[in-house]
Parts: sequence; structure tokens; C-alpha cells
Amino acid sequence: MPESLVTGGAGFIGSHVADELLARGHSVVVLDDLSGGVRGNVPAGARFVAGSILDESLLARLFAEHRFDSVFHLAAYAAEGLSHFIRRFNYENNLIGSVNLINLAVRHEVRRFVFTSSIAVYGRNQLPMTEETPPRPEDPYGIAKHAVELDLAAAHETFGLDYVIFRPHNVYGERQNLGDRYRNVIGIFMNRILRGEPLTIFGDGTQTRAFTHVADVAPLIARAVDVETARNQVFNVGADRPCSVNELARVVAAAFGVEPRLRYEPARREVQHAWATHDKARHLLGEGSGIPLEEGVRRMAAWARTAGSRATPRFTAIEIDRGLPPVWREG
Repeated sequence: MPESLVTGGAGFIGSHVADELLARGHSVVVLDDLSGGVRGNVPAGARFVAGSILDESLLARLFAEHRFDSVFHLAAYAAEGLSHFIRRFNYENNLIGSVNLINLAVRHEVRRFVFTSSIAVYGRNQLPMTEETPPRPEDPYGIAKHAVELDLAAAHETFGLDYVIFRPHNVYGERQNLGDRYRNVIGIFMNRILRGEPLTIFGDGTQTRAFTHVADVAPLIARAVDVETARNQVFNVGADRPCSVNELARVVAAAFGVEPRLRYEPARREVQHAWATHDKARHLLGEGSGIPLEEGVRRMAAWARTAGSRATPRFTAIEIDRGLPPVWREG
């Protein structure tokens, strides 16, 4: 039975990947510091270890205790916009923590390292984004993700560590953290509806993204270690149809049976339009579920009603406050 480590496995995408791995016959160890995830997300069949990828001694003990066949690295603080204001935190958690894992994967001769990057590595004005599009990240989050991609390529060339890199985008679905005010717009919208608050939109809402249900992402990530032609490849993974944030607000409101109440805030620095092609993933990894946005949002809304609204605490370790959007300063 292959044994796999899933970092961030108490979080949103990570817990779904852990589910898929268990279904595929893996023994699964979940490592998570519960900064964004919750213990209840961890599948019953997985072993849970509370801790951080920055804790080198803990990581060393885990790798010594287990003979991991694969590492699925999903632990990250994935807030592109906020990353401008938490640069040190971003690089420590999204880059240094990843390097800690890569070092141990090399030392312990892990067969495959699967890394969830982001289409944030592409930057702006490169549509549609393909795997051949030159990375030009514009925020510290994307820069960190691209640096890890480069480090994995270097580790493969130097030590033979095989990897698979996924660049998912705008993933939503059940178990997403509804209480995070800085990332995951669908979760933010749903939480605000549950709390009777208006939906906050930065700028005029014409910015576009392709929103992806988690069922179109997690199975492909879990499947990748069993596809030999996926070795040392990079894959975009996600939905094909972009929509505007204004349209998204209407879709989310409709799923709750309410009229959207919109509150527009000053535009923040962000890529205006971002969507990708997924032909490579389809060819080598197979088709995803292809869940339409309206159906996926309805599924998530049904879960959100049961889960209930969440408090939205402020990030307390802002490093630069100049230009911080006013809505992110609120109590």
C-alpha cells in the first residue's frame, strides 16, 4: 500500500485530495497547522498530525517514521492580494516551508512530489494561459509559487526527484473556509449572505476568472502519481468558462434565493482577467467532472447553509499597511 503525506490536508483542497487518495488505496498522513483548515475536514481513514511545514524537527521525525511514496504539498497561505502586505510571512510559509519538504523528499528518496502551484505565476495580459506561457508573476504569492516550481526542477536535475506541478485557479466548493475575508470570493460572498451583509466587490466587478469546483481538481491531483507520463510535467487545472465578478455575485445570490446587494470598494492591484486552457491535463490525466458554475455554486450553497456563517478575523501580522484596502482594516 503506497503511503502519502498530504500537507494542508485539513484545509479545503487538501482534504478532498486526501479523500481521493484513500479511495485509491493509499495510506494517508495529513499534516496541517489548522491556521486555515479544521480538524473535522480530515478524512476518518487518515492519520492527522498537527504541525507546520516550518517545523523542521517535526518534518524530520515524520519522514523518518514513515516511508512516504509520495508527498502532496497543498499547505499554503493563498491570498494573492494580501501577499503584497505580508511579504515575509508569504515567503516563509509558501517558499521556505516548501523547501523544507523538498529537502526531506530528496533525502528520503520520495518517488513523487506533487505540488499545487497557481495560475498566479502567469501574471497579466497573457490570455489564454497555457503551460507554455512564460511565467511573469506580479504579486509575492505568485513569485513564491514560481520559485518553488523552479526549485523542484532544479532538485529533479540534481537529485532525480520526480515531481508533478498543478496550477489550479479559483477553486471553490464544500469545506472552503467561509471565514477568510482575504481570499476565495465565492466563500466570501456566501458568508456575507449568511450574515445578511452586502457583497463587497473591488473595482467595477468586470474582472473575470474561471471558477472551478473542487471535484474538477482534487481527483486529478490524486491521480497524477499513478500516471507515468505526468512525471516532471506542469498542468493547468480548472474550469474553462470565465465570468465576471458581477455575474458571479448574481449566481451566488440566486443559489440562496436572494437578490444580490452589492457594495463596490476602490479597485485593488490585481490581474484583471485570468483564465487558462486545460488540454494537456485532459490528454494525460483524463477529464474532470465538468461541473457548471451554477450547479457547483448550488452544491456549495447547500453545504454553507448547514455549516453556517463564520466570523472573519483580521490578519494581525500586516507588515506594510500603506495602500491596504480599507475593507481589510475593518474590525
